[in-house]
Amino acid sequence: MGFGREKSTYSYFAVAASFTSLPHDSYVRMIVAKTAIIITVADDFFDSFGSLNQLEILTKAVQRWDSRGLSSHSKVIFDALDDLVSEASRKYLQQEGTSDDISRNLKDLWYEIFLSWLIEANWSRNEHKPSIDCYLKTGMTSVGAHLMVLSSSCFLKPTKKLRLTPYEPLTKLLMVISRLLNDVESYQREKEEGKLNYVLVNMMENPEFEIEDSIAFVREIVEKKKKEFLELVLMDGLSDFSEPSKQLHLSCLKVFQMFFNTKNSFDSNTDLVEDINKAIYLPLSRTSKCLSTQTFLKKKHIISKLHMNFQFKHYSKINFSGMRLMTPKIGVGFI
Repeated sequence: MGFGREKSTYSYFAVAASFTSLPHDSYVRMIVAKTAIIITVADDFFDSFGSLNQLEILTKAVQRWDSRGLSSHSKVIFDALDDLVSEASRKYLQQEGTSDDISRNLKDLWYEIFLSWLIEANWSRNEHKPSIDCYLKTGMTSVGAHLMVLSSSCFLKPTKKLRLTPYEPLTKLLMVISRLLNDVESYQREKEEGKLNYVLVNMMENPEFEIEDSIAFVREIVEKKKKEFLELVLMDGLSDFSEPSKQLHLSCLKVFQMFFNTKNSFDSNTDLVEDINKAIYLPLSRTSKCLSTQTFLKKKHIISKLHMNFQFKHYSKINFSGMRLMTPKIGVGFI
């Protein structure tokens, strides 16, 4: 695409290593990984590459679900998104054997996140300073965690019908925690890029805070929300979600904690090299001889086969057809 982060391998690894309770051929892993990849590409387009006019046109196209008027990067993103929603809808009809169509709900979920990206782009480029509550309301949507768990929950057994807002408490907690984990480890980069962040907005509302005070404040919120989240997951009768749905939420939180535990590992090209090698490429007997970062980078073609044949050209299409997800040979614990 000529901009942004290429995170196909990270998305594959995170889903395959954390969603270990699923059958090895579960479509849940597939849809979560593909959703994460499109979120990353589209988010970067809104953050740093597209003009406000382009972003408004793309958001309206997603709202009406019609690619007329789109070109170049906007058209590539929309076509990949349309392919994913169409594929998921077909899979659901095949799985359930009913006439229920989830495509409208999936489209509404995607429009909600595109709208949140557009709001944030307007804030940054017009130097608008929202209140901390307004920021979090938009930011908990723009991080995309709910989109991954809700769009994939339809494929769990027992099946749960896709529900939209108002989100259940467990989903809302996942959204808030994921946003705050991301913001604590990304505030420096986002400050330099002129973007808003909960740590920075908190300092605007509390001028007496130093950066360390704001970070400590946010981490305290995260720990409190995590306790509430784990109560809903682990205690019977507190959530309307089925056990598989609760475990899916928990797995998603594990992924965000892995990426944003003590630093922003998602944006790094090297932080997860050793774990990816152990989980995917090296037999168990060779894990002690894990490839070095330098070797990994020199042999980048090894992992390129997991990038799902992305064609980063202006008018080309993102092709997901060659992707296969498998359970890794070893487990990796994130919490």
